[in-house]
Amino acid sequence: MNNNVTTHHLSAFWLSAILLGSSCAGMMGGGHSGNATPGETVGSVVVGKPLPDFQVHTVDGKKRRLSDFHGKVLLVDVWASWCAPCKVELPILDDMARRLKSRGVEILAVSVDQEKANMMDFIHKQRTWSVTFFHDPDGRVPDLLQPPKMPTSYVVDRMGVVRMINQGFESSDARRLEDKLEALASGG
Repeated sequence: MNNNVTTHHLSAFWLSAILLGSSCAGMMGGGHSGNATPGETVGSVVVGKPLPDFQVHTVDGKKRRLSDFHGKVLLVDVWASWCAPCKVELPILDDMARRLKSRGVEILAVSVDQEKANMMDFIHKQRTWSVTFFHDPDGRVPDLLQPPKMPTSYVVDRMGVVRMINQGFESSDARRLEDKLEALASGG
């Protein structure tokens, strides 16, 4: 994909967010739609199939691939600093990451902010994080995964297979996400 197409796609993505206001969960569809069922396609991701590999940048600018985390249970959260539900969700995911890290669970938060400074401003509001933050400066993650809402979380087993997709975020989602991560960490 050439840079013009990527830039155009991201511009449309951000314009949609601005036009629809701060209700990020409803940004690209109806209200909160929660979990996807096995075999269901959400954006371009199919529950029960491997999550496509992608490359992102760490907070300190190093490049990492999703495949670097193979063998761990993952929650990959696609978020942005301008998204109100994302700001509520991330501290909850951080508490979850702290509790589950010793069980081989990693929570990866991929910011789709165009400006890294916006992501960093949000991160610096909390002293420490157990969530691992990444920045997607080229907008490849939204192009690849096509998350229908902000935030969208992908629960991935140790083999890289998507076992659950949570679109948007409401407080009741936290328990379902943690239960699924715990089950996968226990071999379920």
